[in-house]
Amino acid sequence: MGSKWDIEKFTGTNDFGLWKVKMQAVLIQQKCEKALKGEGAFPVTMTQAEKTDMVDKARSAIVLCLRYKVLWDVAKEPTAMSMWSKLESLYMTKYLAQRQFLKPQLYAFKMVESKAVTEQLTEFNKILDDLENIEMNLEDEDKEILLLRALSRSFESFKDTMLNGKAGADTLEKVQAALRTNELTKSKDLREDEKSEDLSVSRGNGGGRGN
Repeated sequence: MGSKWDIEKFTGTNDFGLWKVKMQAVLIQQKCEKALKGEGAFPVTMTQAEKTDMVDKARSAIVLCLRYKVLWDVAKEPTAMSMWSKLESLYMTKYLAQRQFLKPQLYAFKMVESKAVTEQLTEFNKILDDLENIEMNLEDEDKEILLLRALSRSFESFKDTMLNGKAGADTLEKVQAALRTNELTKSKDLREDEKSEDLSVSRGNGGGRGN
């Protein structure tokens, strides 16, 4: 456990974008996220003592979620806002480099026949999650089209149905649900075919023994 909030500490090498999202969630939970924007973001009704307490609380939370190597680089920053800005200035370059890598990875994603559809959907969703973690959001319709384009040849009929008729599938979630249902149906049909074949063989062998 990285801290009492169960967030992995930022080491300087793990995913800064993901850590930022989780760290912001921690500060929201602690009701001190406004400290990241400076005192100008505080309600006018707050006293100076309350503002100072919020800044100290947010700064302490960030400190507890940093590994020593990173902490040494920002330890002299007096406020949560200045510490946050310093972290971004130090690690945003890697963050942006990751962003430049992930988008082409999404557009190049192709599903293959040799792997289960559900497994490949997990891979596709992981790329989308990584993009969202670095604040790169796509429209749901674009995600849907990219997924349909990534389908293998055996899904041409499915793809045409979704692209032309839509079949009521207006969201990525519905397309993925339809793909999972399609795979389950294929698996069920395959098992039934195998059972029928085994039964035919069994009957044939039984008939041979009775002659």
